[in-house]
This record gives sequence, structure tokens and C-alpha cells, in this order.
Amino acid sequence: MTLLAQPNDLSRDRLGLIASRRLGGAVIRNRAKRRIRELFRQGTPSAASGRTLDIVVIPRRELVDAPFAVLRSELDSAIKRLRGLR
Repeated sequence: MTLLAQPNDLSRDRLGLIASRRLGGAVIRNRAKRRIRELFRQGTPSAASGRTLDIVVIPRRELVDAPFAVLRSELDSAIKRLRGLR
């Protein structure tokens, strides 16, 4: 998956999804979006500096079949990098 982010002035992160037809049919696109929303619902790494983000996720085809634990770790590490945390 590809993540894009921009700081926001809210007290929480926001999520946006872009699942184009290139990803697959409607069933595949909806499954990818449901998986990403669930990852986001379970929580994102909090920012120590209080910095919150507007995050846009562009899923790739592999996301649909990947184990959930792998997706969780990939998303967490990507968000930490976007926040500037290591």
C-alpha cells in the first residue's frame, strides 16, 4: 500500500481511501477498503508531539491476500515514518 499524509489541526487522525478499478472488481476493492478501515480503527501509532495527520491510503493488489498481522506492522511502521518517529 502507498500512504500519503499531511498534518491537520484536529485532535485525531483522519483516513482517506483511493481504490481504483485497477485494483480489481468491486468485491476486491471493497475488501481492501474494509481491511484498511479495520487497521485504522484498531489504532495508529500516537504522535508524541501531538501531531495528527490526514492519511490517504492507496491499496495494492497484494493487500487483499496478505496476513492481517503483516498489514498491521507495515501500516504502523509507515505511519511512524510519516510522523517523523523511528
